[in-house]
Amino acid sequence: MSRPKILYIEDNPENRLLVRRILEAEGYTVTEAVDGYSGLEAARASVPDLILLDINLPEIDGYELVGQLRRLPGLDSVPIVALTANVMKGDRERTLAAGCNGYIQKPIDVDTLPVQVASFLKKRTG
Repeated sequence: MSRPKILYIEDNPENRLLVRRILEAEGYTVTEAVDGYSGLEAARASVPDLILLDINLPEIDGYELVGQLRRLPGLDSVPIVALTANVMKGDRERTLAAGCNGYIQKPIDVDTLPVQVASFLKKRTG
């Protein structure tokens, strides 16, 4: 069985490094994008099994990006999970309404992130 491919769209290099280390240690293949436009290109090129997405991105925010990702061929069934510091009342609901399948708040919990990622991948495969 091939290693699940995860695309992480995040402009903060420390967050990208942390998430990549955590998930690669769990056996995932992680591709990174530093903004929404490069995230669209990476998603189009690789069709990942899961997309982790920061909401607060430069140029195009995560809410708009989710809609654009959903319109790409082959990505309609790919889980998109917001990994965000937006934790005010209503942020979770807004994120889900925008088209995300899930919501994980920052700061990243190194112990629970792999479990959360595995559960979203499991939902996709059935």
